[in-house]
Amino acid sequence: MLVIVGLGNPGEKYKNTRHNIGFIITGALAEKFKITGKYSPKFDAIIGKGNIKDTEVLIVQPQTYMNLSGEAVLRVLNWYKLDVSNLFVIFDDVSLDFGRIRFRPDGSAGGHNGIKSIISSCGSENFPRLKIGIGPNPGERLWKTYVLQKFSEQEQKHLPNITDVCVDAVEFYIQQEMAAARNKFNGINILEDN
Repeated sequence: MLVIVGLGNPGEKYKNTRHNIGFIITGALAEKFKITGKYSPKFDAIIGKGNIKDTEVLIVQPQTYMNLSGEAVLRVLNWYKLDVSNLFVIFDDVSLDFGRIRFRPDGSAGGHNGIKSIISSCGSENFPRLKIGIGPNPGERLWKTYVLQKFSEQEQKHLPNITDVCVDAVEFYIQQEMAAARNKFNGINILEDN
């Protein structure tokens, strides 16, 4: 089973902010494959079970707030007796320009508090991920303000297209695995190539 985790912050206040792109993508993925999520207090997450291209998946949106995402993720992994290698995390990356995405097989948190929390809770950096660009990087001093802002009007126009490409990318990854997904998607600029 593949546990697909989208990172974000719960509540109306954070809806459609840059930091919530993980929620946006996993929501669209669930919708496409008719996977219904509901809140589970046991995990403190919205969770939905289904199939994507003959692969059993759990789509998880932690409701712990970004900085504690790892707590919900660890509960899910423990409950289903799964290893961290069964994890696939989708999240925002301020160092990638808006319109770019990047698959990575593993790695450090790179300053992202949600990833930092997952690494800390699960005790490993060895989980694949999809980073969604929300840059240009405003500089570390401004990160917190920047990521919690709503997408600009211009960005909102491109968001449906970016969402579609990301959903296709996840579907492709599930079928073809990491090396092929990196080759196909890591170099593209969605704003120019579509």
